[in-house]
Amino acid sequence: MLDLTLAGRINFTPRAPTKDPLPAGLHKLGLYEERDYFLVVPEGLDPKKPAPFMIMFHGGGGSAERIMPVMKTHAEQNGFLLLVPQSLLPTWDIVIAGNGPDRERIENAINWVADRYALRSDKFAFAGHSDGGSYALSNGVANGDFVTHILAHSAGFFTPLHQEGAPHIFIAHGSADEKTPVETAGRASAQKLKGAGYDVTYIEYDGPHASQPNIVAVMVKYFLNYPPPAPAAP
Repeated sequence: MLDLTLAGRINFTPRAPTKDPLPAGLHKLGLYEERDYFLVVPEGLDPKKPAPFMIMFHGGGGSAERIMPVMKTHAEQNGFLLLVPQSLLPTWDIVIAGNGPDRERIENAINWVADRYALRSDKFAFAGHSDGGSYALSNGVANGDFVTHILAHSAGFFTPLHQEGAPHIFIAHGSADEKTPVETAGRASAQKLKGAGYDVTYIEYDGPHASQPNIVAVMVKYFLNYPPPAPAAP
């Protein structure tokens, strides 16, 4: 029998929180001695009221401290929980040799957060830039029964090892990307996902591989507002 954790499956069941939450601010989770994870808790968040939740994956050779400024202010201003993990090695396990310690560490962290905060079942995002975007795409579709949105910026590849559910997918890629060429990365991933029946929004812009603040703002708006609510019954 196939072990689906090798395909990126995360063991997570939505539930009501049972442990004390953290106060507003930036916190280390204290789960790992090496390359611990961070959680941004916005002011005014009611831990018992379901909140949007985003996990932001850094690029290859990156860290939580480097990627966090890209999204921290958006989380604080828009009232969503932001988990910022760090790969155990220089980049994510799936990029190096397949799902392994990072998948396990992420699973532990998601459950740690869910024990302390109510999470919205319709606003649970995997997001990332570069290798982090590749991780969000590949393991987001593997966990689409609870991951509702995938936000990939300059992702180099998409490796679907397993599929669950039907997450909404946003892909943004620069036409002048010198590290992950748009033809074989952003366009190819969007085409593959659309062909598989996913709801994909693809944006191509004139820019390099570096994160673009205006594109990040569009990603956040997509996460919080898409899909639009169904019209009220007459």
